[in-house]
Amino acid sequence: MPVNISIKELLEAGVHFGHERKRWNPKFSRYIYAERNGIHIIDLQKTMVELERTFRFLEDLAMRGGTILFVGTKKQAQDIIRMEAERAGMPYVNQRWLGGMLTNFKTISQRVNRLEELENLFASPEIQDRPKKEQVRLKHELDRLQKYLSGFRRLKRLPDAIFVVDPTKEAIAVREARKLFIPVVALADTDSDPELVDYIIPGNDDAIRSIQLIVSRAVDLIIQARGGVVEPSPSYALVEEAEKAEAQVQGESDFGEDEVEA
Repeated sequence: MPVNISIKELLEAGVHFGHERKRWNPKFSRYIYAERNGIHIIDLQKTMVELERTFRFLEDLAMRGGTILFVGTKKQAQDIIRMEAERAGMPYVNQRWLGGMLTNFKTISQRVNRLEELENLFASPEIQDRPKKEQVRLKHELDRLQKYLSGFRRLKRLPDAIFVVDPTKEAIAVREARKLFIPVVALADTDSDPELVDYIIPGNDDAIRSIQLIVSRAVDLIIQARGGVVEPSPSYALVEEAEKAEAQVQGESDFGEDEVEA
């Protein structure tokens, strides 16, 4: 299946914008096209090459019924990761990565069991028989477990791959996956070390539009490979909201400048 993204779409989403030169990782140099005003520009021709290789891997894995753990805990990625992983029927981590989620999977799975135990307790009349102080304590425990494990609970065994937004930020997740020889797929910016990633998508891992485009198209591919019907991605609404917010801020800024001039 051909890559379902065009260079025009990559440009419009700002996938080519890297970090400031002072933040770059020299190992990423082979994916850099130029430097403009102190900002590295990513070579989208090379991004397309890597997209084809990466999407071929994801398609093959999905066709074989493989499980992909989506990881993205930075603010810009959290909602996109949740919405897209749920759309694909895949597990995800979009809050803090808990150390040992992969390398100590058995213990983390016990915490998932505890989460389900507490959910069942609060869904039954039995909770009313507990002292109020205990109810408060248990509710606090439930809220914490739901926050960190709601997406992870889908994972019944170690994943066949992890899909990471920003492997530098998610360094612990990447390290755990590599230790267990689990393939790492990543949307990686110019501060990343490509040698730590098995399937790299060189691109802007900070902008909502870039993250949404790459992750949603990967999920489209996964759904198709599993014989599903691709529906419009609900996460695109997040891009529209972000653009409206930016336009509003810009409008307020322009209005303020007019007042000063007057």
